[in-house]
Amino acid sequence: MLSVFNSQKIKFWSFISMVLLVFVHGYNLNIGFLQPWTLPGEPLTLTAFTEYWLANGVFRFRIPMLFIISGYLYAIHDSRPYGQRTRKRVRTLLVPYFIWSAVGLLLTLSLEFNHYTSDLVESTGMMRIDESRHFFSQFHWYEMLVSWIISPASYQLWFLRVLFFYNLMYPWLRWCVTHPVARWFFFSFAFLAWLTTSGWFIIEGEGLLFFSLGVWMQKTNFNIDSPSKWLRPQYWVLIFTAFSIIKTILAFSQPFDGIEPVLAVMHKVVVLSGLITAWYGCNRLVAFLMGRSWFTWLSAFSFMIYVMHAPAVVYASKAIFIYIPHYPGYRMVSYIILPVILISLAIITSLLIRRSLPGLYSILTGGRGLKA
Repeated sequence: MLSVFNSQKIKFWSFISMVLLVFVHGYNLNIGFLQPWTLPGEPLTLTAFTEYWLANGVFRFRIPMLFIISGYLYAIHDSRPYGQRTRKRVRTLLVPYFIWSAVGLLLTLSLEFNHYTSDLVESTGMMRIDESRHFFSQFHWYEMLVSWIISPASYQLWFLRVLFFYNLMYPWLRWCVTHPVARWFFFSFAFLAWLTTSGWFIIEGEGLLFFSLGVWMQKTNFNIDSPSKWLRPQYWVLIFTAFSIIKTILAFSQPFDGIEPVLAVMHKVVVLSGLITAWYGCNRLVAFLMGRSWFTWLSAFSFMIYVMHAPAVVYASKAIFIYIPHYPGYRMVSYIILPVILISLAIITSLLIRRSLPGLYSILTGGRGLKA
């Protein structure tokens, strides 16, 4: 079983990962679709450097952290019947997925049918399905269905979708990571899929590797309390800092053609070193904040922050660029302020629903964060 402190660490990093996700999605440089090899597409400035360094570097450990936590926690409860656990995951993952996917599409439709905001949807390109159709309202009914089920406007929901399928595959994954021979083949495949950023509808490299790693850590009683000599955070934080900065500089300078594979490999180093640094190197910070009642109260809203921030963050960012005069430093100010506003709105909305309609809140969150 988990120690009290490790239970607190899991709650802490689950909450922090959701908060950081909003800032990653608030990235507002010219090329907004971030991949490990993405080039900024604009000159180096303090704003551009800071946003790229944070959103495509320092903050990128958050999804692997969530997958490891999910795999570890799921593996703890092997005593429960498979069917019972699967039914529970339908309630905690699939139901919120479909609800919030619909909410994102309804938000998009409401913007499309408003004369003053329809250009926001078009400018994002999120609903573009071909050269002539740029709005969700122009979709055929079956395309709307596909968008709702597979490619929601609330794009962050992919995590819930693939996590559900990893839970379904759990007996097979557990066998793969615990079998003396199979685990070497399995982890080699999963590592290569992650390294090459491969992905399919229900299986993608990042989730497969780190969810399975969490299962393996629980089944092998891996020491998550104190690091071995190879995982000491004082060394990894140096790697984390150096690689994230150098990668950012290279992305802007592009000293040679074909630099994208170099950036991709460096990105993976940043993610791994960030994971180790965060988990083993921030214990004092975790203890300090989890000992504060206001912080533990806020952490209960992590799921609602996750499901509510997108696609609103994209539309709000475009609105700032289109409708607000470009005062000095407006991009950096919006990058900092907009996520804070969206996080605050998510918490306030969640609090109101939880107090007035607790049954609805339970459905929307899959039963999460019900305690005040």
